[in-house]
Amino acid sequence: MMIEIPDPQVIAYVIVAFVVGVSGMMIYGKIKTMSTQKTSDPAYLSRLEYYERQLIDMKIRLDAMDLEEKLVEEPILTKVEPILQKKVEKQVQREPEEVKIEPFKPTSKPRMPNMGFEGIAEHVLGLITAKEMTSRDIQITIGRSREHTSRLMKRLYEEGYVQRNDKTKPFTYQITEKGKAKVGSQEQPITA
Repeated sequence: MMIEIPDPQVIAYVIVAFVVGVSGMMIYGKIKTMSTQKTSDPAYLSRLEYYERQLIDMKIRLDAMDLEEKLVEEPILTKVEPILQKKVEKQVQREPEEVKIEPFKPTSKPRMPNMGFEGIAEHVLGLITAKEMTSRDIQITIGRSREHTSRLMKRLYEEGYVQRNDKTKPFTYQITEKGKAKVGSQEQPITA
């Protein structure tokens, strides 16, 4: 039995086609893994969600502007104009009243008095006696910075006065028996 060997040119074409096919598959695989890594990146997904929310907000604003334009263009306003003119004429006939303008006085939030660690710690322990609170809730209540509140809660946690619920984000803090003993009376929790 005799086997006929094809021309060397045909063999070369087959080998080149095979190499091109294998290299193409390898390049496709690399591109696919790069694109799936980019879409599974949490920062990428959060950025996508942020832009999606921005687009939705812009769409809502644009729709509101379109509605305002349609209301202005409608002939209902022509019916309202004579009524408005009558009211304006009545107001013009009246004598103008003096308007007293009082200067703007900014209202300030009552500030917590300067206390040492013990005073502020007892205050916070009294706050969380009634219910669990997050660090943000405590920060708003005592009127201190986020960093100050975080350091305070960390110190109270390390000393055993509070326990941290790690299962929720942000952490919630709850008073321990040691903390209740430090506060003193359990019957009169401080409420905010």
